[in-house]
Amino acid sequence: MAATAQAKADKAREVTITRTFDAPRAQVFRMWTDPAHLARWWGPMEFTNPVCEIDARPGGRMYIIMHGPKGTPYDADFPMSGTFHDVVAPERIVFTAFAQDLDGTKQLECVTTVTFVERDGRTILTVHARTVPLIAAGEPMVEGMAMGWTQSIDKLEALLKQTS
Repeated sequence: MAATAQAKADKAREVTITRTFDAPRAQVFRMWTDPAHLARWWGPMEFTNPVCEIDARPGGRMYIIMHGPKGTPYDADFPMSGTFHDVVAPERIVFTAFAQDLDGTKQLECVTTVTFVERDGRTILTVHARTVPLIAAGEPMVEGMAMGWTQSIDKLEALLKQTS
């Protein structure tokens, strides 16, 4: 393995989050594949998604712009683009996403696998993300990945409670 490839692999971080929701699997799956729903919960607390375009099918694209909380150091746009590799309704979604600068420079790459298991009318959601910083600016994002995913799933849970 080349030295740069090894250095990137050494900086990779993985996170797995499992959460059980009091909602049917089809509803939870829809929250991930319908851009109107995804825009309401994607990203850390107090972040919004003024742009949320997704085509949840194999080869389909995604483009999301998260905006940080006003009046904070994160009061900015954070674009993300990606591609869906596997979408099996309502069981599994696999996609690769890239956080990028406003000029399009890719800062990190994240391969995410999401599974949905229905048990007794409830849904067991598992998110597994493997993220690699591509440039130095992506390293702090990778470090905050577990917190960001946890907050996103917390927002998803709150939304599911509102819509049930």
